[in-house]
Amino acid sequence: MGLDATRRRRWFGVLVLVAALAMLVSGQTIFKDRLTDPSTFLIYWLICFGCTGLAIFVAFLDVRDLQRRTREEQRNLVHRTLKEIETDATEKTKRSRR
Repeated sequence: MGLDATRRRRWFGVLVLVAALAMLVSGQTIFKDRLTDPSTFLIYWLICFGCTGLAIFVAFLDVRDLQRRTREEQRNLVHRTLKEIETDATEKTKRSRR
């Protein structure tokens, strides 16, 4: 039972977003007194910002893939519909010749 690429990407995005949210909450509550050193403070919030940026990037990748799949499905629908119209038209002309 493997996960397809879309599910893996979405799970990864959720995990990174949850990590960023957990870092935000813990940085404002638990670690507020411990982040007194400027370099520690900067590194901590850069990691939190990086997690947020990564979640946004994964979301953009997901949107791009969703748009691509939607275009393919629309294209296939048009081709199937045109093929069905063509088939119906040829059957109608065969019936009218009899």
